[in-house]
Amino acid sequence: MTSFSPAELGRRIGSGLLSFPVTHFRDDLSFDEEAYREHVARLSKYDVGGLFAAGGTGEFFSLTPTEVERVVSAAADSAPDGTPILAPAGYGTATATEFAAAAERAGADGLLLFPPYLTDACQDGLAEHVEAVCRATSLGVVLYSRANAVYRADTVARLAESCPNLIGYKDGVGDIDTVTRIHARLGDRLTYIGGLPTAETYALPYLQLGVTTYSSAIFNFLPEFALAFYAAVREQRQADVTAMLSDFVLPYTALRDRRAGYAVSIVKAGLTVTGRSAGPVRPPLTDLTARERDELAALVAGVSGA
Repeated sequence: MTSFSPAELGRRIGSGLLSFPVTHFRDDLSFDEEAYREHVARLSKYDVGGLFAAGGTGEFFSLTPTEVERVVSAAADSAPDGTPILAPAGYGTATATEFAAAAERAGADGLLLFPPYLTDACQDGLAEHVEAVCRATSLGVVLYSRANAVYRADTVARLAESCPNLIGYKDGVGDIDTVTRIHARLGDRLTYIGGLPTAETYALPYLQLGVTTYSSAIFNFLPEFALAFYAAVREQRQADVTAMLSDFVLPYTALRDRRAGYAVSIVKAGLTVTGRSAGPVRPPLTDLTARERDELAALVAGVSGA
């Protein structure tokens, strides 16, 4: 059972850096639970706001429901008390509510609600979807606005009123106007999370909009760098942020952008070049080429002293 009420979880995840651990696979693409548990335990030694098990970087879209529950359970067992573990929920409403129930069984502290699968929907339909998931669980729920589920400010305000356990809004779109309107209307009712790919790129300007945290994929393989970057953002040390962007983050994103799906693949490659392989990605994703891994290794060496 979670040790965080929804309100407590909202405050906790808004107080520090967040990350999505990758999901470890063997060469045959089966889940490598032992390696994954070690990874979560290692990341949990750092002062983070929370970890999102089996999330986007954790290849939620490539896991079966049974595997998702197993991954979340392993994360909840491996993280120490005080490190929140949030589980994914997604696809259609009926499936998402089943994921919510599985998250509670697995010992998760909260949920990240991904967009519904494939279909487009109007704002009323999206609101009904969120309300159904929130009713199905006692856990705190973070809404992920992206892709085919982009929530308008008035919809988020409606949901904040009707769903007491809705605790967060994660922006994966980059619509400054919408984020500004939501924060101006709801203030600290929600925790605001930066969720664009390689969120470090946008972290400093988003801080001015009330987005106090973001999900760092880089934390998987360069935790000290990721935490130093987060500290520079929170302290608004513009020069330090700019230097770290130039030295690593922007070249890293240029490599990431070479192929669709590399936002996940490059994180696993980062673990490989730092000596902590998480195995391959599952199709339909593809791994970085050997040459691209060498390029990444050079970037990592430049900021880690390796």
